[in-house]
Amino acid sequence: MSSESTPVELSRVFAHLSGMILNEQDATSAASKLAWAAHQTVPSATGAGFSILDDQGKRLSSASTDPTVEAVDTLQYDLGQGPCLSAWATGDPQLVDDTAVETRWPDWIEAAISMGIGSVLSSPMIYRGRHVGALKVYAAEPHAFSQTEVHLLGLLADAAATLLGTAQSIESPVRLSKALTDALTTRDTIGMAAGLLMAQEHLSRDMARTRLLELARNSNRRVIDVASEILTEWEKQGESS
Repeated sequence: MSSESTPVELSRVFAHLSGMILNEQDATSAASKLAWAAHQTVPSATGAGFSILDDQGKRLSSASTDPTVEAVDTLQYDLGQGPCLSAWATGDPQLVDDTAVETRWPDWIEAAISMGIGSVLSSPMIYRGRHVGALKVYAAEPHAFSQTEVHLLGLLADAAATLLGTAQSIESPVRLSKALTDALTTRDTIGMAAGLLMAQEHLSRDMARTRLLELARNSNRRVIDVASEILTEWEKQGESS
């Protein structure tokens, strides 16, 4: 898809999708079209995927453009780590320039390399503060995605989130609990906790936020509760020292 035809093609996709009544049966069809749209929007991508996630980061609906993408996507949810989950949890796009040197999500990266994945880009889908899922594209070659592709996929993710969020029946499959909404929007607490993890464990910002997500998932607690506990422990240590 050329840069000139992209808006026209996307307008056709969304015109069709907006006319659909998203129920449990045709949610998969909508997901497939969104995965296709992501692939077409980013010409350097060799494959693309789309996922709607629940409040625990588990898939409610997903689609992929090819078996490799389906396999590498599924592995993220099995392992509880990867750029899609991090994009959903943090609300920030996740760019992997070269899987061969990437240090985040080590188990998933190792598997992605074995499947021939060289670079990855995942963009969160957010509607009125609700983190509803992620769009992601993959390439066999490293450094396949620049900031231009980050911008393009972000535009598509924003449009898709708005479309899904305003669809009458989408509330049921993607309804997020108030607890999760509070956790994801309490930026100060989560940001401070991530900052402590960065200092204590020598992590990058993305790695620290991924660590918070992993701790929450492993203990079956909210992200905000894990972040608050980390801050409380830090305060206790300060008082006793």
